[in-house]
Amino acid sequence: MKNFPEKPHFSSTTETTITTTTIKFQTAVDDWDKPFSNEELEAIEAAFEAATSAISATPSYSSSSFKTPRSSSSVNNDDDPNARPTTRRRLPGSISCSNGELGSSPNSSYFALTPCSRNWAFHHQGSVKMKYPALNFGGRIVYSRTMEEVEEATLEILKFLEAKKCKTGRAVLGLDIEWKPSFDRGIPQGKAAVMQICGDMHHCYVLHIIHSGIPGSLQSLLEDSTYIKVGVGIDNDAVKVFHDHNVSIKSLEDLSSLANQKLGGVPKQWSLSSLVETFTCKQLLKPKKIRLGNWEDDPLSKAQLRYAATDAFASWYLYEVLETFSDLPENQKENLIQT
Repeated sequence: MKNFPEKPHFSSTTETTITTTTIKFQTAVDDWDKPFSNEELEAIEAAFEAATSAISATPSYSSSSFKTPRSSSSVNNDDDPNARPTTRRRLPGSISCSNGELGSSPNSSYFALTPCSRNWAFHHQGSVKMKYPALNFGGRIVYSRTMEEVEEATLEILKFLEAKKCKTGRAVLGLDIEWKPSFDRGIPQGKAAVMQICGDMHHCYVLHIIHSGIPGSLQSLLEDSTYIKVGVGIDNDAVKVFHDHNVSIKSLEDLSSLANQKLGGVPKQWSLSSLVETFTCKQLLKPKKIRLGNWEDDPLSKAQLRYAATDAFASWYLYEVLETFSDLPENQKENLIQT
């Protein structure tokens, strides 16, 4: 019989509470390796200009914070990404945040959601090389492993969502899942093991649902259509959760579709990593050893917790950035649907 510590401890300046993670495979092939056409680049540039102009005329966005469950341990999120990618993209320059770099102190009370200021570098043969720092979540990671811990974490999320909805009129959550992969023919992949949820810069929840199950409070949150859940391929995640846990996640917004609606042009099959690079000029690290690891392990490793939290944070953050863009005219939306 294995004996696990009740509260895993990681030395760090940020705090954490505990739960499971699941791995998601991307079955669809995205278009990220294809260079943008001039028409697409012009559409992106126009969208950024419109968004930047709109934001400059409005006050800074305010992000709520809320208390974490009692059972918490600390996770350090200051990874120093030495490897920076080389891409063939004409991409924006940087994200402007009032509290500095993404992943700064969770004590910061607000930040400005501003699309990358575009220091465009473009070569007509599509051979631009650009380097990006890693996108890291720098707030508290609340990791829940038992049903009681998941229920407690869910109540905290619900309090936060209600406060956010009263303040801004909407409540949005970045949501992702992970599961144990199978590399042998005839052996099915594991059930959804981890669910990660993030709704601001300060707290992300990693719920180890393969061990805790999905209690009624979490089911109610997931099935509540007044809370928007966002992610890339989130429809497929919802199907898997329904198949594995008999819970129907409602009010879904796919970020790939949202990006196409905002930018226009020929629709692209965006991955989460490509959206992060394009709209935040950051690199979303996806180490294969973690991504294809065992998400049923109890407890999860420090690296798995960081990976899971960062994915959910990236989804929430991208939604907030994309929402600063002006909507396409109706006639362009119709053309987009037809293509």
